[in-house]
Amino acid sequence: MLGIGIGRERFMFALAVVFSLLFGLMTVADAWVLGYATDHVIRPSFDRGDITDGTLWVAIGLFIAVALLRTVGVVGRRLAGGIVFYRLVAADRRRVTRKYLELPLSWHQSHPTGQLLSNANADVEAIWSVFMPLPMALGVLAMLVGAVATMLVADAVLTLVGLVVFPALFAINIVYQRWQGPRMAHAQSLRGDVSAIAHESFDGALVVKSLGREDDETRRFAAAAERLRDANIGVGRIRAVFDPVLEALPNLGILAVLLLGALRVESGAAEPGDVVQIAFLFTVVAMPVRAIGWVLGELPRSVVGWDRVRTVLDDDAHMPYGTRALAGEGPVALRVDDLGFSHEPLADGGVPVLSDLSFDVAPGSVTAVVGATGSGKSTLTSLVTRLVDPVTGTVSLDGVDVRDLSHAGLAASVALVPQSTFLFDDSVRSNVTLGAEVDDDAVWDALRVVQAERFVSALPHGLDTELGERGTSLSGGQRQRLALARALVRRPRLLVMDDATSALDPDVEQRILRALADQTADGTGPSVLVVAYRKATIALADTVLHLADGRIVGRGPHDELHARSAAYRDLVDAYDQAREEVDHE
Repeated sequence: MLGIGIGRERFMFALAVVFSLLFGLMTVADAWVLGYATDHVIRPSFDRGDITDGTLWVAIGLFIAVALLRTVGVVGRRLAGGIVFYRLVAADRRRVTRKYLELPLSWHQSHPTGQLLSNANADVEAIWSVFMPLPMALGVLAMLVGAVATMLVADAVLTLVGLVVFPALFAINIVYQRWQGPRMAHAQSLRGDVSAIAHESFDGALVVKSLGREDDETRRFAAAAERLRDANIGVGRIRAVFDPVLEALPNLGILAVLLLGALRVESGAAEPGDVVQIAFLFTVVAMPVRAIGWVLGELPRSVVGWDRVRTVLDDDAHMPYGTRALAGEGPVALRVDDLGFSHEPLADGGVPVLSDLSFDVAPGSVTAVVGATGSGKSTLTSLVTRLVDPVTGTVSLDGVDVRDLSHAGLAASVALVPQSTFLFDDSVRSNVTLGAEVDDDAVWDALRVVQAERFVSALPHGLDTELGERGTSLSGGQRQRLALARALVRRPRLLVMDDATSALDPDVEQRILRALADQTADGTGPSVLVVAYRKATIALADTVLHLADGRIVGRGPHDELHARSAAYRDLVDAYDQAREEVDHE
């Protein structure tokens, strides 16, 4: 992990280490200047009663030069180290996001959105958090070596006495990491749980508020937050015990040096400047040990983040695409042959959702899929648009298996308008085009077909009106019409609508579907496969497929099915009967 990060940011990381080396060496030089000032300025002033101007100005100049260079080291290390950290975080966030887009829909359905957000945000930051103290830790190692060498030259006896505390420091650091590591790992995993619950609560705000479940959601989130709090408190308790000990040991070494140094000065075995220099160096050599401790302290969190992110990046769930594209223009022929699908393998107890489905949609025709809730209609639309692959059978467009089409070729030919409408926090234009190079005339044409031209024109800024998060400034029917326009503006050759007009008034729905049918009939529109419930909508279709328990139990024109199938008749009449009862009341 560390090698990968260093390899990706070689130059900036090396620059951060160089500046850290400068800081460390200047810290050691500061001690030498302090010793020089003691022996050549302070002590002579006591002996003679005056100060030599030359040595005073030399000492002042040395202090200033060392301070300036140390400042350059600090600023350069933090700037370069910060660049390394934020570049690595940004690069991995992009990698994780790209992987999310590559993974199939079935993978996303089995992973909570909050967990995915935590992977791309907190976990990525955790991986590279170790790079904030790492350049300093490497740089101050030079300070440790330089300081020890300087102390040995000044007085080997005092140095050896003071260095006795360092084995104890390293031993305590090892114990600290072993105790702290598992606690930090646990806290990091709990952050993902809190993120998942928070996202779910915010995403379901309408359900929570409309059903008065605020207190329950608050308690659910509070329980997760309290678990994270307790885990962080556990981390803090360990740190609260070890930090004072790690701070105190170097000070004990300093006291030992000062006591022994005073005796050696009194006996003439050492110079006062050497004692001052060594004592000062002992105050700064504790920093390298602590810096290494900071790195070791971040490593458990980094390892947990690395494991969680690698789980995503290394996931081999994929949906390989071919290289082909459909030839020609205009509506395509759709063929579904012996299609079967289950969410879990049948050998593992999976229940078939669809079984032995076979049907054709002729070019330029409208086919309606009708069935009770749970009959497999939405699953069929996902298979036709290749959001998921079937367990058995094939889906073909103009005789080409959709699995042989390239991703771009499939997206250019097929458009899906799903049950749930999602709009981005962006303008009307951006929500319709989604970045495609489409001029405003084409956007208005699509809005006209879906009966949205009037309400979009009435918006404060027309196509440039910002819709807010999820398009909450619009009604459900208006959002559905924009979703339809988004599909039509790309001029698909096959349009699949999964109950995409459920929020529309029947009159508006009829006008939209008639406009689509007219386009399809004159060859300028797509072939249409529509999941429908309303009898008036179903009657517009050339062919109706009656789906029950994952199988086609009836097919043909609406009037024929209505006349010969009691089950179909009960199903399609139910909506109109319910509406009549509501109107009568």
